[in-house]
Amino acid sequence: MALAEIVLQIEGMSCQHCVRSVRAALQGLAGVRSAEVSLSGKKAVVSYDPGQVTVEKMKEAVEAAGYEVVG
Repeated sequence: MALAEIVLQIEGMSCQHCVRSVRAALQGLAGVRSAEVSLSGKKAVVSYDPGQVTVEKMKEAVEAAGYEVVG
């Protein structure tokens, strides 16, 4: 199983609670191995199995948590 990594630029995070919400949304997806979320960088670095989860599903999870993926 080869893992892939993607950086998602996220708008709308303003505190550590936001960071935890985004991390939980991403790590709740099957196939996501890790999600390092940075408030100052406004991004999430996600390590995942592309055979189990798509980038589109990750974006949907972040948006369902109340944040916007901008890149």
